[in-house]
Amino acid sequence: MGVTSATPRRSLLIVGPGDPVSKETRFLCRLLGLYCLIIALAMLAQRQSTVATVAALLHDRPLMYVLGVWCLFAGIAIILVHNVWSGGPAPVMVTAIGWLTLLKGVAFVGLPPMRTAELYLAQLRYQQLYLLYACLTFALGAYLCYAGFKVARTLR
Repeated sequence: MGVTSATPRRSLLIVGPGDPVSKETRFLCRLLGLYCLIIALAMLAQRQSTVATVAALLHDRPLMYVLGVWCLFAGIAIILVHNVWSGGPAPVMVTAIGWLTLLKGVAFVGLPPMRTAELYLAQLRYQQLYLLYACLTFALGAYLCYAGFKVARTLR
């Protein structure tokens, strides 16, 4: 009769030299990386309409509430599956994105619409720093795709 462990074993993969990364991290890197790349390319291709859409969205309370609920859902899902603060930059970035998405959802649901609009449009200077935000989103997406899609070998 053998002894079995009640703790599920996580399959780890090697992404870089000596960086073990779980299957969950790889999946979320792929998902979030592709999302960021697509959003960044859309931002770069359609600057004026994106700025106008975001400004209109921030002043539409029912739509902000629905978006906030979806952000809460996504943030909680990422955190429940992947709350990892070690293991290299990729796992930490995925976890940070989960927590930031959760906080964004709380802000969208809980803050008054004028306060949310002020935060994004005035304090974060969305229109003035638009190109920087698009480029940072692209760089984040490129790195996460690299970390998620890089050929990995399984640890034994």
